[in-house]
Amino acid sequence: MQVKEIMNRNVVTVSPNITLHDAAKKMVEQDTKFLIVTDKEKLIGIVTEWDFVKKVAKNEKGILDAKLGTIVTRKVIVVGPETEVSEAAEIMTQHNIKRLPIVENNVLIGVVTAMEIMAAEPKLVEQITELFMASKKQGQKSVAG
Repeated sequence: MQVKEIMNRNVVTVSPNITLHDAAKKMVEQDTKFLIVTDKEKLIGIVTEWDFVKKVAKNEKGILDAKLGTIVTRKVIVVGPETEVSEAAEIMTQHNIKRLPIVENNVLIGVVTAMEIMAAEPKLVEQITELFMASKKQGQKSVAG
């Protein structure tokens, strides 16, 4: 099975020039835990709810008026639509990521999440569970340290 068969094509995209406040509102309105940051259709990066938490925790003055581009993760790992779901799961596990943009001809065409992989390929549940456990351990280190 290839990722194009299970990817979500209805991806919430935003400009890097919107404010953190507007981006947070968009996430709430769209009921999503991440935003894909694009310029036209070109992928620039990804912003997750965790990125927001880390930025807001700094309690900097005027934080909500800062541009989204200031917190975007720009080194985004992507795959093509022909990538096997098992390979996508391996990439996600290796890089400790839960969302994987799908790009074709340098244009974003969708995103596949760890949850979508588990739903489509139950045999990969154990592998993806490792990803969630690693994230949990990392969060505990952040809280403790």
